[in-house]
Amino acid sequence: MKKHVILLLALTIFSCSPNPETFIPHINGYWEIDEVTLHDGSKKDYNYNDTIDYFEINDSLTGFRKKMKPNFLGTYETSKDAETMQIIIENDSLNVYYKTPFAKWKETILLASTSQLKIINQNKDVYLYKRYQPLDLEGINKN
Repeated sequence: MKKHVILLLALTIFSCSPNPETFIPHINGYWEIDEVTLHDGSKKDYNYNDTIDYFEINDSLTGFRKKMKPNFLGTYETSKDAETMQIIIENDSLNVYYKTPFAKWKETILLASTSQLKIINQNKDVYLYKRYQPLDLEGINKN
């Protein structure tokens, strides 16, 4: 009887894990790093970012990630460099395969919602992003 209860409990816990396919609609857009938890458990908080990441994924689950630099005019400065990417669901994980002329690598999306994006890289470093909110300079000038 004990074995059945333990098995039922384990199945319940593991069946509640989120479906990684539900993350896909939330990935597109501008994201800034909030904190990084390194593989050794230490954390690095990012109070200010002079660059943000822009993700764009199309219906074929391919796209790119690009570093953007917001400016005070509400636009972005960027180079022509971009990391092409392909998203593949494998073993109940949402994996992102990146490619540049210089390297190829894989990261796994652990969470993607309207406000947060959590990615783990091959070094086991976890990046927590928050959705980028541009500065509201008009609101500042009204006060």
